[in-house]
Amino acid sequence: MVIKVGIVSLGCPKNEVDAELLAGFLKQSGYSIVDVAANADVIIVNTCGFINAAKQESIDTILNLARLRKRNAPPYILVAGCLSQRYGRELLQEMDEIDGVMGTNEVASVAQVVDRVLSGERVLAVGAENSFHQDHRVRDRLHYSPTAYVKVAEGCVNCCSYCAIPDIRGPFRSRPVDPIISEVEGLVRTGVKEIIMVAQETTRYGLDLYDEYKLTELLRRSAAVDGLKWLRFLYSYPTSVTEDLIKVIAEDSKICNYIDLPLQHASNAILSRMNRRGSKEDILHLIDKLRASIPNLTLRTTFIVGFPGETEADFQELLEFMGRVKFERAGVFAYSAEEGTPAASMPDQVPEDIKQAREKEAMLLQQEISDANNRLKIGQEVEVLVEGFDEIQGRYYGRTAADAPEIDGQVFFSANRVVAPGELVPVRINQADEYDLTGELVL
Repeated sequence: MVIKVGIVSLGCPKNEVDAELLAGFLKQSGYSIVDVAANADVIIVNTCGFINAAKQESIDTILNLARLRKRNAPPYILVAGCLSQRYGRELLQEMDEIDGVMGTNEVASVAQVVDRVLSGERVLAVGAENSFHQDHRVRDRLHYSPTAYVKVAEGCVNCCSYCAIPDIRGPFRSRPVDPIISEVEGLVRTGVKEIIMVAQETTRYGLDLYDEYKLTELLRRSAAVDGLKWLRFLYSYPTSVTEDLIKVIAEDSKICNYIDLPLQHASNAILSRMNRRGSKEDILHLIDKLRASIPNLTLRTTFIVGFPGETEADFQELLEFMGRVKFERAGVFAYSAEEGTPAASMPDQVPEDIKQAREKEAMLLQQEISDANNRLKIGQEVEVLVEGFDEIQGRYYGRTAADAPEIDGQVFFSANRVVAPGELVPVRINQADEYDLTGELVL
């Protein structure tokens, strides 16, 4: 009998890649990958452990699946990912619902771990070694999408004072260029139109392997793949953005004029407490250079408010910075204290009600900026990568090159012909709000 495995992946796109590697290794060993609801014999929950809200989502998902087990045939529950890597032993001790845990370094051995679970063993497979599976040819995509993520590196060495990723994922390790290009070619052959390169710090790519930044070369070679339409990368660090990188974005038409530049704050005092490299002045200089060099640039960033020691003056400085730069895309998050990080034990922790109020105020400002930017698009014709059809709204939806999936807005549009996911189509915009655009297909 073929054993059926369902995989639930939570968290970031990097986790999505890991989930598809898990699926590939399992299929290679004779397991069948099915939807969780399709009476899976084993369910793997690929968890996120980055912030408290993500941890809670992971725990809630496990408990919900455990209730499913009580109602139907009893599937085994195996927990993987960041939460397991960090709290594997505690999860086994405190949650009887779990049949096994495996860490982020055990991706290639998932079939052996499942074998052990099926034999009745309650498995703890969390190694301390920072391994990183480099060859992704085994990867098996779980869902159809015209967009695919490609992980170019693992781990991080920045050691921001609020972040536990270096402890969970280990130091920064790049994959060699050639296997990444092979993966891009393989994905495009399956019909993928957009490739998004991800890592904890994508702009650092190659420095550990080649003693120099190699993202520019990786982008050039990937953009040369026949059939690829859009190429973008997420998670840039401001001090790692090079002149060559700016040039290749500006010159290559396949590379989206879109830069994701998580800044976290604009007060130098808070940036220092966060252990972030670079100052507000350095950031402003970089932004001016980016906008002068790259036409029609979309800048996305994220900010953390309520960080320990953040005064009202620091927060107002952040608001002034946001109002000055007018980021096309921005997310604002209230600080979440992560166990074991330096920031969690800092003095002057900001009360929760103040953190929440600051998050709301900053997001309202950003919504005003985004709304004004989007309304400028009314009457324009934009190119849209079609993602699907919304049955409730009776309209197609997709994204422009100025929007990354899941974190940015969408374009909803009407059409008098059938439009297939993966098509790039012209849409004339006739409505806009702070997040989404609405229009009609241009014939």
